[in-house]
Amino acid sequence: MHAREIVPADAVADLDLASPALHAEYDLSAVWDRLRVDEPVHWHPARDGRPGFWVLTRYRDVQEIFRDAKRFSSERGNVLDTLLDGGDTAAGRMLAVTDGRRHADLRRVLMKAFSPRALEAVTTGVRWGARQLLENAVRRGDCDFARDVAANIPLTAICELLGVPERDRADILEWTSSALSSDRSTATPDDGWVAKNEILLYFADLARERRDTPMNDILSVLASATVEGEPLSYEEIIFNCYSLILGGDETTRLSMIGGVQALAEHPAQWRALKDGSVSVESAVEEVLRWTTPALHAGRTATEDVELHGRSIAAGQLVTIWMVSANHDADEFARPAVFDLNRTPNRHLTFAYGAHFCLGAYLARVEIGSVLGGLRDMAESIELTGAPRRIYSNFLSGMSSLPVSLRLAATSRTA
Repeated sequence: MHAREIVPADAVADLDLASPALHAEYDLSAVWDRLRVDEPVHWHPARDGRPGFWVLTRYRDVQEIFRDAKRFSSERGNVLDTLLDGGDTAAGRMLAVTDGRRHADLRRVLMKAFSPRALEAVTTGVRWGARQLLENAVRRGDCDFARDVAANIPLTAICELLGVPERDRADILEWTSSALSSDRSTATPDDGWVAKNEILLYFADLARERRDTPMNDILSVLASATVEGEPLSYEEIIFNCYSLILGGDETTRLSMIGGVQALAEHPAQWRALKDGSVSVESAVEEVLRWTTPALHAGRTATEDVELHGRSIAAGQLVTIWMVSANHDADEFARPAVFDLNRTPNRHLTFAYGAHFCLGAYLARVEIGSVLGGLRDMAESIELTGAPRRIYSNFLSGMSSLPVSLRLAATSRTA
């Protein structure tokens, strides 16, 4: 297996955290450890004509900034690339980049579709579909877990929720896989821009259909919703579908893949899951912490703020790194250890506060379905080739994970 090169802790001044290659090809664990201890509010200088930004790495600081929309706003953008390029055109119209009362109103509309009761039919389908995919993979023996299993589970669920016809789902997968990341180091920003626009154009057409002919899906909920007596604009509908399809597919898929890699690399933890020493629910939380598929979130300071002796000026960009916060020793005992029985496990993978992930319940069901299915059907999980990491400064994970899954003698297949 090709391990990523570990970056020395003292190399932080030379790093460009906006570089997708840095996160794909190098292990920054030592850098995050050093920043949390010595420089929890770190200034990342301007590079290549793009502005500098603050880097916050401690658990409590990340949690507090998620909670404080008054002083740290998402409305200029919530990811590094968007902020560095001048802001998000969906600000004030897409839930993820809206604060205050409008955010609460939009969230209220969407929450109806993401409650456990509303998701009952979808989660039943997720569990059945995951078991079918896993049974096929285990009986076959060798597979690319990323492509053959994980690519299908969250994509199918979020497409069902949004009312995307089955014939269009392969295109959706291709676009979502390219919008925020790439499996090529040579990918350009234009590649992501094209994919994002394909998604927006697709949902623009589908939104018009739902306004004329509503169905039982989230797109129809948005198309018929009113906020303060006014219907949502087409832009609000389209932008929120865009956000939901990316959030509902990419991050969960990457956590599944990373979780299977971790189980293969930590056989004692796999045995603990297999023999019932740890619950699937506990294992899901540690997989979410361990993989942290969204590396960071971005905010803009709305006023001058003093933090740990540093002065953050109004208008400056602030990035909070969940990948670091989820390994903060002040919050997690032995954070560098993959421990499926970790309790408590208050990870920040789903963010925190008003921007806590709408799809957290569904993501947990999806990952739990994979872990439970593997526990029931597979005797062993072995890596058979080098994983291929994605190139992104926002997402972390793999686009390819070759594995061998040996069928258990007493497999509980569907």
